[in-house]
Amino acid sequence: MSVTSAREEIMGRVRAALADAPDLPRPQAASAEVPRPGQLATPAGKPGHTGPGDLAGRDPADAGPRSLVELLAERVRDYRAVVHVVAPAEVPATIAAAVRRQGARAMVAPEGVPADWLTPGVDWHRDAPALSARDLDHVDGVLTTSALAIAVTGTIVLDGSAGQGRRAVTLVPDYHLCVVRTVVPGVADALALLAADRPLTWISGPSATSDIELDRVEGVHGPRTLEVVIAVDG
Repeated sequence: MSVTSAREEIMGRVRAALADAPDLPRPQAASAEVPRPGQLATPAGKPGHTGPGDLAGRDPADAGPRSLVELLAERVRDYRAVVHVVAPAEVPATIAAAVRRQGARAMVAPEGVPADWLTPGVDWHRDAPALSARDLDHVDGVLTTSALAIAVTGTIVLDGSAGQGRRAVTLVPDYHLCVVRTVVPGVADALALLAADRPLTWISGPSATSDIELDRVEGVHGPRTLEVVIAVDG
């Protein structure tokens, strides 16, 4: 039987099986206003959403830096990450407390991470020369900076520049402690600032996927624990 005749045979059986089925009304296509680039959108399923979401539907130009930080923190918490919003001067103490809670004794800190962030009593590795995959698998975590974070999506972007390290450095250890110092409203704002020729890593919470039973499984493709320190001037 040729491919064409086999398809006709199958479609014929489908039509015959549906011949006595009642006609049902066709669903109406959902209409939704698509936000213009850079505009904050109302979260899906949350009509009239307020809170930090009172930014929803407003132009990012109307949102002050503090409001963007609050929105980012809310979004990152939604992804089951641990979030701290602190003043820039509080970053070293916040990192020290986070590392103690995690019980980390060996951490990676790529070149460019400020020296005063390196908590005493921890064995810090600088990844210079580059650590092997086996070395990265035996440390307790990694501390990095970030290129920027996107408030409306809760996405943190690393571009491999100073303080952010190689992609393997942030994907192999099971714990990622990340400091965010620049927050932009939307994806379009981020793309306007990021260099397209750099290796970009977009992080939206801890690594997670679902197995065949749709049970959430964390840590398959990256860290199981993401802790974010948001420290924005102003």
